[in-house]
Amino acid sequence: MNVDRAVMLFAGFVVLASISLSLAVHPWWLALTAFAGLNLVQASFTGFCPAAIVFRRMGLKPGNAFK
Repeated sequence: MNVDRAVMLFAGFVVLASISLSLAVHPWWLALTAFAGLNLVQASFTGFCPAAIVFRRMGLKPGNAFK
């Protein structure tokens, strides 16, 4: 697994967890989904992603998107 795939996996998990929490606990958990989406859009323009930095420090190989 490389950093790009780990970031996509993590973002997908955050979105699914947020939707589940919004249904089970409170609708304001959807704000977490909005945050994840905004972070993905920002990363696509700037190439800066905090999750990519963490995954790189964990030893994952860089992919094409986050070098």
